[in-house]
Amino acid sequence: MKKLIITMSLILGCTPILAENIYIDGEVQSRCSIVSDTAGRYGNPSAFLLTTVPASGGQVPIIRFDYSLANAYYASISTPVSFSTSPSLSDSTVFTGAVAVVQTSSSDMSNYQSQSTTPASNTRQYALTIAGTTWFSATRVATHGGGNNTPYPSGSYRSTIVASCIAQ
Repeated sequence: MKKLIITMSLILGCTPILAENIYIDGEVQSRCSIVSDTAGRYGNPSAFLLTTVPASGGQVPIIRFDYSLANAYYASISTPVSFSTSPSLSDSTVFTGAVAVVQTSSSDMSNYQSQSTTPASNTRQYALTIAGTTWFSATRVATHGGGNNTPYPSGSYRSTIVASCIAQ
């Protein structure tokens, strides 16, 4: 009996143990997309002011969010607090403006603006509670020199809006 146990242990001890990793793969496609529907443009109604307001020669940018899942995403829109491209500026620039819902694909989305939050001073966040499409405007006014009304130097000016779909 003792020899049988020893023989069995040697046989089992020499038998290779096989193991295999079995993978489970998958991909997640975002169900929220962002489109720049209308490009923004600064108008220059006075020497110290740049604005996207149409009455002053500007164009308000319109951002479209398309999303196919309700209660899955936040629309987050951060407006600029500085220029990403500009000539050298001799004074400070103060940015003001607002983000607003301008159109929705369903009347059930009518409370998006009143239910929005401001997690940062230049960011507005919207809970996308109903699947569909929502258009947002982002007006900006850039005043050079604060209250000193310092004229802008000639040149090209650009600022950037950051629009994101954030998973809830």
